[in-house]
Amino acid sequence: MATAEVPRRVTLGRRIMRFVGARLPKGLFARALIIIIAPMVILQSVLAYAFMERHWQTVTRRLSAAVTQDIAALIDVAQSYPQDRDFETLTRIAADRLNLDVEMLPPEPLPPPGPKPFFSILDSSLSRELRQQIGRPFWIDTVGRSNLVEIRIQLDNGVMRVLTRRSQAYASNSHIFLMWMVGTSLVLLGIAVIFLRNQIRPILRLAEAAESFGKGREIDFSPRGAREVRQAGHAFIEMRRRVERAIEQRTAMLNGVSHDLRTILTRFKLSLALMDEDETPEVADLKKDIDEMSRMLEAYLAFARGDAGEPSAPTDMGELLDSLKADAERAGHATQVTVSGDPVATVRPDAFKRCIGNLVSNAARHGDRIAISAVRDARWLSITVDDDGPGVPADQRDEVFKPFVRLDEARNIDEGGTGLGLAIARDIARSHGGDVILGDSPLGGLRATVRVPV
Repeated sequence: MATAEVPRRVTLGRRIMRFVGARLPKGLFARALIIIIAPMVILQSVLAYAFMERHWQTVTRRLSAAVTQDIAALIDVAQSYPQDRDFETLTRIAADRLNLDVEMLPPEPLPPPGPKPFFSILDSSLSRELRQQIGRPFWIDTVGRSNLVEIRIQLDNGVMRVLTRRSQAYASNSHIFLMWMVGTSLVLLGIAVIFLRNQIRPILRLAEAAESFGKGREIDFSPRGAREVRQAGHAFIEMRRRVERAIEQRTAMLNGVSHDLRTILTRFKLSLALMDEDETPEVADLKKDIDEMSRMLEAYLAFARGDAGEPSAPTDMGELLDSLKADAERAGHATQVTVSGDPVATVRPDAFKRCIGNLVSNAARHGDRIAISAVRDARWLSITVDDDGPGVPADQRDEVFKPFVRLDEARNIDEGGTGLGLAIARDIARSHGGDVILGDSPLGGLRATVRVPV
């Protein structure tokens, strides 16, 4: 039984933690504020409770007891010395010595009980003291007048009416303590917010720099802030240098390989050109193979080299897609282009045009109709290329993005090519911080969606 209850308690605890965690703010600034505010609020709540419970109630109870003792003394005097029939001496002594306004009323019933304040410490303390020290029927009003308290006590020969200042029976200056506590807390909280914002700003700059670097944009970043934040910034700068150095080394190596291979192919072309003018079928086949090797070599090098060296710039997507539409229409394909929202986005123009161009070429190779649409919102630029071709099976859509993969069933994505079209397109999209996704087209073929942040 006990063993079964332990997992149940653990599960309940996890649910509570998930419930609380789902409702906590996700940002570092908000969470840090909670870390600062929560202890301060708890501490002030404890201090306020201790003050209200110990000091405020104790002082109010003692003041109420003192006022009640004065009233009890006046009642004893009034009953012990009946020669003061007009109570002038009693009234004078109460006013001069006790700061009480006393008046003797003729015998009459006490007024009905009035409304009681819900959180009045004075009402409860004064009522308790009157019951304990005087033990006579009484009526009090702590609500009617803001700065006075009225007390009526039923005597044998009349009703004693006493007016006293609220400050004599109530610790009325306690709000000053609360105002000082809240005021100083707000000042300290404002200072904490300012310092905390200054500490978080370098983290936000580091995040923006990392995001810009992931999108292939130029960044101007220098580490600032606390020691740990500066260490993270220096680590990011060193990582960026290593990545750029690796890309430069790879590009230089590929340029050397490209130069050597192109030299050999140029020799082949010159050797074939110097042969007899009567071109034999064998020579024609060799020239065709050399052209195919040149095209494949350029495709391989373009895929391996990428376009990371090109700077990002604001690019009009309408003009870019219109140029691709013109190329597709010259090849005899009906093409439609629609652009929604702001057509200008910051991308690497040549690389991005190549990305979309590869998708349009694939659509043109396997379909007759092509529909290109671009939608931009506050965060993303989405471009879709639809065709009416045979499409790609859903279970093979991830495979076609692998380099050198060519489908033999239903649709050959890079027919007559090298199997790098979609691989290059996704590589360029990911270098911009986005991706390429394949799906079903409303035209009945394949839909390729390029989604990059702006």
